[in-house]
Amino acid sequence: MSDERLIARIRMQALVPHLAEAAAGWARRLGLPLEGDSEFALQLGEDGLQLVELGPHAPGPVRVDFVEGAVAHRRLFGGGTGQMIAKAVGVQAGVRPRVLDATAGLGRDAFVLASLGCEMTLIERQPLVAALLEDGLARAALNREVAAITAHMQLLTGNAIELMRAWQGEPPQVIYLDPMFPHRDKSALVKKEMRLFRPFVGDDLDAPALLEAALQLATHRVVVKRPRKAPLIEGAKPGYALEGKSSRYDIYPKKKLQAAGEQV
Repeated sequence: MSDERLIARIRMQALVPHLAEAAAGWARRLGLPLEGDSEFALQLGEDGLQLVELGPHAPGPVRVDFVEGAVAHRRLFGGGTGQMIAKAVGVQAGVRPRVLDATAGLGRDAFVLASLGCEMTLIERQPLVAALLEDGLARAALNREVAAITAHMQLLTGNAIELMRAWQGEPPQVIYLDPMFPHRDKSALVKKEMRLFRPFVGDDLDAPALLEAALQLATHRVVVKRPRKAPLIEGAKPGYALEGKSSRYDIYPKKKLQAAGEQV
């Protein structure tokens, strides 16, 4: 579906009068109407920016929250450097790689890696998702404890393939990819988010080109997160994989990650 058709399905709303001007600013940035019938709304309220489906049986809103909720619980009790994602990107004693998350989404995985000390660059190409992420990062910057983590997260909006091919400056050591896939996760949270985002995001049909661009840019490794039983992305084959209950990390090694001061 074209972007024009999608935009016609969503409007911008201010949930409280004093945020009307700020909501109008978002509407201008994203090309959204402030009035009219729509299936979805991007709403600005006291708790920040949120995307919601309208209608009697719609799920609740989705917003990015790095301070409270599931992300905070994972930060405090998620297992630290023992988490599979940490092992996949190469976090180990003395090693905190520079990571590019080229499919950032709502930023949860990037936040986990930033909380472990990795310098993170995030790319999100869908403007609505990028807006939610930008708003979440801005609110997190106001929280003293979490701001120290999100200070290590830099957000870029745009096509990841194009941005990687035209990369300027020092390349990332590790590139992390989590392309959209027909998820079968039964959790209520994932179901709600998938229902909201599918009409706007769709599946990443260009995943092979995404992988190819990542392999050209990353200096040390590329990591691809997939549902556990999903097929490999077409193209180069991974060197090995880490497998969990529902997810799998396909790892494409290029060079060993060295601890600071370690001889190559």
